[in-house]
Amino acid sequence: MRRMPGVLIVEDEPAIAELISVNLKHSGFRPVWAMDGATAQAELDDVLPDVILLDWMLPGESGLMLAKRWRAHPRTKSVPIIMLTARGDEVDRVAGLDAGADDYMAKPFSTKELLARIRAVLRRRAPEQDASVVTIGDLSLDPSTYRVTYRAEPLKLGPTEFKLLHYLMTHAERVHSRSQLLSSVYVRLWVWRDKWWIPCVVLVIG
Repeated sequence: MRRMPGVLIVEDEPAIAELISVNLKHSGFRPVWAMDGATAQAELDDVLPDVILLDWMLPGESGLMLAKRWRAHPRTKSVPIIMLTARGDEVDRVAGLDAGADDYMAKPFSTKELLARIRAVLRRRAPEQDASVVTIGDLSLDPSTYRVTYRAEPLKLGPTEFKLLHYLMTHAERVHSRSQLLSSVYVRLWVWRDKWWIPCVVLVIG
């Protein structure tokens, strides 16, 4: 039986949490609800979810502070975080992404778009979950140590180059479209515009 991906919903509004939970269940996910940071931390200490949906304005510790703390902790640093909040200004989006969120959605939101974004972060995370060494010919890639060797000689690759190579090596003998690669390997850059640093998602393929 296929395992249902777990989604931790950190949201203090019961109606919104219920709406998200119902749609997640109908789409094959296993939702868990926490109404504040303390409850969310208890859930994380018990079982790590596949994705965290995190509100900013929570009772007690804010979602922004929770994101920073979870990103700094070795156990939770790789769990994808999608911030889902009423704070939709550009400066808030930048702050949320800078705190470690993988994505950011402003309320009110489309449940179809939210589900699509959850699936997107899971696709991007999938290659990183497999820590086994991949070898094709004289080329070897070790996801656990981020080492790539060719004929036993180490190669220096950037993070995006490493992810792209890992994806291609683990999906060999297939033809990949640009959109498939974009969904699986991306890099977030920051550009200075109108006195703010703005996040941009860019994929460069030579």
